Amino acid sequence: MSHRRLIGPGAVVRVIAPSGPFDPEAFAAGLAFLRERYEVRHRPDVLDRRGYLAGSDERRLAELREALADPDALAVVAARGGYGATRLLEHLDAADLPPKVLVGFSDITALHALWQRGGRPSLHASMVAALGRADEVARSAWVLALEGGAALFTGLRCWSPGVATGPLVGGNLAVLAALVGTPYAPPLDGSLLLLEDVGERPYRLDRMLTSLRHAGWLDRVAGVVVGELTDCRAGPDGVEALAVLEEHLARLPVPVVHAIPVGHGPRNAPIWMGVRYRLDAGAGSLTPIGDSVRP
Repeated sequence: MSHRRLIGPGAVVRVIAPSGPFDPEAFAAGLAFLRERYEVRHRPDVLDRRGYLAGSDERRLAELREALADPDALAVVAARGGYGATRLLEHLDAADLPPKVLVGFSDITALHALWQRGGRPSLHASMVAALGRADEVARSAWVLALEGGAALFTGLRCWSPGVATGPLVGGNLAVLAALVGTPYAPPLDGSLLLLEDVGERPYRLDRMLTSLRHAGWLDRVAGVVVGELTDCRAGPDGVEALAVLEEHLARLPVPVVHAIPVGHGPRNAPIWMGVRYRLDAGAGSLTPIGDSVRP
């Protein structure tokens, strides 16, 4: 697979901080890595912070708009997740998105949904601060994905058998649950829904999945792909997070798999969103279809 506008050495990459603040040293290390291959641009106030946000809503929104308006930039890479991207959605229009690749995950799920509504592919992958701590294997996989590679995933574990094709949407379960009942949800009909999370107790995951089910989300998807549930520890009742998701999802009449290495775990394999995949739950595989990665 390849981009129609090639992202390669020397390409302009805009770095933004639309969510929470981050460790400056890890950020600097991630920037240094990116600058070895790309021309990196960011605002001088990218390190701003206001409590749990990377500056005011006005600052973060202006930063995102500037990145989108940059005629040279082919990719917009988030510095970190955290919290805050959902606060920007009411000021953004999916129909106005230029052909630029969004890169990030976690709280950036809110922006992935925007890209998906606009018919633009985006890359669910590590952000700048995490790249500063990543090893060479992870960094190489990140570059390969950004420059057009869409990986085949095998060895996935089946909860509900079957075969389905559709665009991959979703991301962080907590952020997706916050989009229920809003106009900012990703396009679900016929999609393959990716779910992952971090730091949530099993009963909270149960509440989020119940919200998705009550909202009819799980009736609209063609399949479900469960990523990593990192630090989602059982409480005193002993109920495990994975068991909660299996209870909700294994009963669905669509293919469902888990154990894809995507999320807040040590690997976080890059995966394209808004791109069509073939999910074969019985074979435990998720395969990109055709030449569908386009900014």
